[in-house]
Amino acid sequence: MDMSAADPVRDELLKNNQEFRELVHQHEEHEKRLSELQHLSFPSDEEQLEETALKRQKLAIKDEIYAMMHHAQAGH
Repeated sequence: MDMSAADPVRDELLKNNQEFRELVHQHEEHEKRLSELQHLSFPSDEEQLEETALKRQKLAIKDEIYAMMHHAQAGH
């Protein structure tokens, strides 16, 4: 998720919504771990499974983030 681009809805949610902040934090943590796993030359079977699971979890979190942003935007 590109957090560098200005988005007033996202900024408002980050400021006022704890659940949204936690989801963004989880997404960032998954992104960091995925980066670590992708830089391994010879990942183990467990690391490959972890990578697949993290990708799925990260996508689900991203979907939640965008749903919250859409809901907040519709409410304005």
